[in-house]
Amino acid sequence: MIPMVDLKTQYLALKEEMDRALLTALESTQFILGPNVSALEQEVCEYLGAGHAVACASGTDALMLAIRAAGIGPGDEVITTPFTFIATAEAICYAGATPVYVDIDPATFNIDPALIEAAITPRTKAVIPVHLFGQPADMAPITALCAQRNLLLIEDCAQSFGASTPLGMTGSIGSFGCFSFFPSKNLGCYGDGGLVTCATREQAEELKVLRNHGSRVRYHHSMIGYNSRLDELQAAILRVKLKHIDEYNANRRRVAHLYSELLKDAAVVPFEDGKGNHVYHQYTLLTDRRDTIMTKLSERQIASAVYYPIPLHRQEVFAGNCAGVSLPVAEDVANRCMSLPIYPEMSDEQVRTVASAVKEALA
Repeated sequence: MIPMVDLKTQYLALKEEMDRALLTALESTQFILGPNVSALEQEVCEYLGAGHAVACASGTDALMLAIRAAGIGPGDEVITTPFTFIATAEAICYAGATPVYVDIDPATFNIDPALIEAAITPRTKAVIPVHLFGQPADMAPITALCAQRNLLLIEDCAQSFGASTPLGMTGSIGSFGCFSFFPSKNLGCYGDGGLVTCATREQAEELKVLRNHGSRVRYHHSMIGYNSRLDELQAAILRVKLKHIDEYNANRRRVAHLYSELLKDAAVVPFEDGKGNHVYHQYTLLTDRRDTIMTKLSERQIASAVYYPIPLHRQEVFAGNCAGVSLPVAEDVANRCMSLPIYPEMSDEQVRTVASAVKEALA
């Protein structure tokens, strides 16, 4: 079987270093906001070129904490993409704000910068581009527009750790950058985990208070906060993996480029816009024969998946706010997209096996 991601192979390659890091953390008995969390925050800052970093319990929490620290609340609108995991919109709603969806670029699947300005209203407070599947959004025009219209820029980097743009690495460009360390991510832990990057010390301090029950001093609470602290053991795992992230991303690109060479005449393969470094969290095709291909892959014990079959403006939970909204590019991509297995340890032989099955299905 060829899975979507092979976490066991990666663990075995790191076993000695990983086990040593975990045992050291266990022996310290510092399990909440311990030295590994602080060290991870500093190491991520240095890697990304970000001002500050605050670890938290999940990627969803990272978005929620950033939105809260940005002062976004009831009555505000936040412009984002409809073609993403629901966490992007959930976090906006948690703050009492309203997500406003803008259609996507048909080549990159990211929010279309040319459509953002028309969606701005007096209630618009921020823009949240998502660096989907590891492809950085086109940040130059988005950054310029946010500066011109005095809007906050919050990056959803859940799928793009290590991706770069001409303006810097994803997560170092906006006021906040929000990362997920879900196990299957390019940099993933062995449970849930997240992190927020920010530009100023004041923002970082507020994020730290928010993640820890609104408290700076134990049992003294200055605001309503959350229990959203990254576990010390997960931080130890992430510190080991962070040393290998460039190698992991280079191998993801190797796998993706071989797929594209083998499948360029069979389907619409992923597009790289040349404005940044795509790190291929997912390898996603467009095809009118998705079901046929997925059936054949299943017969050959090869995994596949659809990210995402229903754009957010068509989700039941947003039916009231999005009645009559038509975003044709997102809808078309959702109907035709499918993702193939991709992970750093995937061999060229495995890639050829998957590509052969795809072409066999289409023959």
